[in-house]
Amino acid sequence: MCGIVGYVGKSDIKRQLLDGLKELEYRGYDSAGFSIMKDGELHSYKAVGKIVNLENKAKDFNVDGFALGIAHTRWATHGKPTEINAHPHFAEFSSVVHNGIIENYQSIKKELEANGVNFLSQTDTESIVKLFEYNLKNNAFDAFKTTLNTIKGAFAILLLTKKEPETLFFAKVGSPLLIARKENNEIFFASSDAPVIGKAKEVIYLEDGDYGYVKDNKIHLFRNDKEEVKCNWTTLPENKEFAQKEGYRFFMEKEIYEQSHIMQDTLMGRIDETGVKFEEVEHEFFEGIKDITICACGTSYHAGMVGSYLIQRNARIKVSTEIGSEFRYKDPILDKDTLFIVISQSGETADTLESLKMAKEAGLKTLAICNVDNSSIVRLADRTILTRAGIEKGVASTKAFATQVMVLWMLANYLGNKNETDIMMQVADACKVDDKMHEKIKRLSKRYLYGHGFFFIGRDVFFPLALEGALKLKEISYLHAEGYPAGEMKHGPIALADPELYTIALLSKNILFEKTKSNIEELSSRDSTILTIAPEEIETTDDFIKTKEYNHYMLEFYEMMVITQLLAMEISIRLGNDVDMPRNLAKSVTVE
Repeated sequence: MCGIVGYVGKSDIKRQLLDGLKELEYRGYDSAGFSIMKDGELHSYKAVGKIVNLENKAKDFNVDGFALGIAHTRWATHGKPTEINAHPHFAEFSSVVHNGIIENYQSIKKELEANGVNFLSQTDTESIVKLFEYNLKNNAFDAFKTTLNTIKGAFAILLLTKKEPETLFFAKVGSPLLIARKENNEIFFASSDAPVIGKAKEVIYLEDGDYGYVKDNKIHLFRNDKEEVKCNWTTLPENKEFAQKEGYRFFMEKEIYEQSHIMQDTLMGRIDETGVKFEEVEHEFFEGIKDITICACGTSYHAGMVGSYLIQRNARIKVSTEIGSEFRYKDPILDKDTLFIVISQSGETADTLESLKMAKEAGLKTLAICNVDNSSIVRLADRTILTRAGIEKGVASTKAFATQVMVLWMLANYLGNKNETDIMMQVADACKVDDKMHEKIKRLSKRYLYGHGFFFIGRDVFFPLALEGALKLKEISYLHAEGYPAGEMKHGPIALADPELYTIALLSKNILFEKTKSNIEELSSRDSTILTIAPEEIETTDDFIKTKEYNHYMLEFYEMMVITQLLAMEISIRLGNDVDMPRNLAKSVTVE
């Protein structure tokens, strides 16, 4: 997602900042920019799209000698991906870059506007720099501290001001930020290791509540409003890919773990205590819609199936879910009072794209749920809701699926005038990987390697989750796995049940608990080897992973999603497979 880079030193600062931003491209972004303080003047450039656009815009700008700089790659949250909304953001004589969310920015903005302060962007970030200048009476550091004490939320901040042109201010709460240094007094800031590998030798990983400033080649670090603290330096790793993986064994593992904060990014600016709000699509767009068709492929199709349950339940609108590769050739009936929703991680999925073209030609309203802005599907659809999952390097999708389901759940609330935002806000916690549980899954994985196949079973939304769990296992372990509705086992598939058939049972306490439990017991009595994922143990099954007690089935859904992803990954690792690059597969399927 969004990335931060900062630099203080004498070595071609523009190049330092741009090179740092390029190391963060793997995280995903839709715009980029930088500000450089040189001889008391601020020089700033911003551009929508790739970093090369920023390079071209600033190609004639060059800086020699000592300077201070801040830079940013943005993934749109508050406000569309435009140059005005891109970072850095400005006040009269100051510039700021920021990762995270300022939860109380609206009240800050309202108060400042009442005092004559004007705002240009739609972002929460602009409130930081405007508040800083409003607080600035004499001392810039005092104004910075006052600003930090006012804003609420998660943030990593770098700020420059012409009032103190030799100083770079920084702060961290919730969002990652580090400081690195080189022997010749060069100082670097970044939101991850990757931009500083090969440039610096030592690093400080800032803790929540850390803030301070750099001046005269010295770092002044404060912690939680206390006295200045000593900088404790550690040695930087030397492998850039390892840095991008942030210590995880595979990108897929990193992406499973980061789903918790990614869910917050998906929700950011779209929900509050009153319900769901989409600035990307106006409510009038849905007028006259009598039913919905969701079209997608693979993992996105499974997300669409979850969405069909949620929309029908919450909005009472009839929904059909179609596989893109089949929909194109079934001579579909396309009525103009149907909303056609397409889902794609890449926005380039060929079968989904061609199905979208058919819907457009038939005059249907079209909505894309996608992770990549400016992709073919996004450009073609009438409206788009971006999932904000960031770059997903593992071929087997994890966080893309999680965010697609969240967008569909929000859409179900939006269309049905429901308000489950208090539950949605708990999803980030439901997606957190419990270390003890992960260790248990690692141990269990050795027991599920050599059977003749897997059944993943569940009911309601846990049926498409079973399909997705089976797909994850197939993709990276190359073991045969099938997802089934639990109630369908007795209609044929149960003939396969024996000790070498492994069943992964998803058992919700909030939906059809007794019926699903009965289906599990049917398999148990046929001597199938069963792993139950549930808040309550069934004594007749072989293995059990206990989930938390939740009062809503979607919180159960997200915790079970993480568990099935980890299980597939750990089985694949034990089999010696390349988890991130499974054989025969590609990340973006651009052919039929």
